[in-house]
Amino acid sequence: MTDNWIDLNPALQALDADAKNILREGAIRKQIPRGTVLFRPGDSCAQFPFVVSGSIRVQRLTETGKEIVLYRVTDNETCILTTAALVSEDAHSAEGVAETDVTAYILSAERFNQLMNLSAGFRALVFDGYARRIAALMTRIEEIICVPVNVRLAERLLAMKSEDQRIETTQQALAADLATAREVIGRALKSFEASGWVKITRGGVEILDRRALTALRDAPRD
Repeated sequence: MTDNWIDLNPALQALDADAKNILREGAIRKQIPRGTVLFRPGDSCAQFPFVVSGSIRVQRLTETGKEIVLYRVTDNETCILTTAALVSEDAHSAEGVAETDVTAYILSAERFNQLMNLSAGFRALVFDGYARRIAALMTRIEEIICVPVNVRLAERLLAMKSEDQRIETTQQALAADLATAREVIGRALKSFEASGWVKITRGGVEILDRRALTALRDAPRD
């Protein structure tokens, strides 16, 4: 099974034989149930996960108590905060929670450092993922500053909708995703509902006018 996951991961296919052997010998397959807290701020970092399936939500709690989702780690991705903690031998600076059931291969800090020292291909893989995630975070910060909440909410609802146009979520979860307050999300949803675009349901939202939300999302912005 371990051989198979390495061969199926596009980023790992190009690694040299020695690096693949270290992964085969050292990576441990782990099933992580939904809701599991993988790390918290201040925790020492002893493992490097390769996510095969599922989603890990990485978030911060501000001094005012506001929860902000920084990013998600999904299939064939790595976590930059874990990378930073391992490279700097520092503690975690955020919280990681399994948003769904997750399948991952776990590499010990010792094996991670061994690969970083011995394999140029592995170093390139780690730092490429780091660079891409930093770029995505910069884009997210720009959106938070420059794009109105109602536009970002429309985009998030469209991204989350199921085939029946229903979304199972809470206003608090949406607020964390969009780095704003729950009350702000509540007002925006009520405005959408008054316009006939959505219906607020217990434990979620139902999209009634997908075209209106799409038009709001795609409208030109100065």
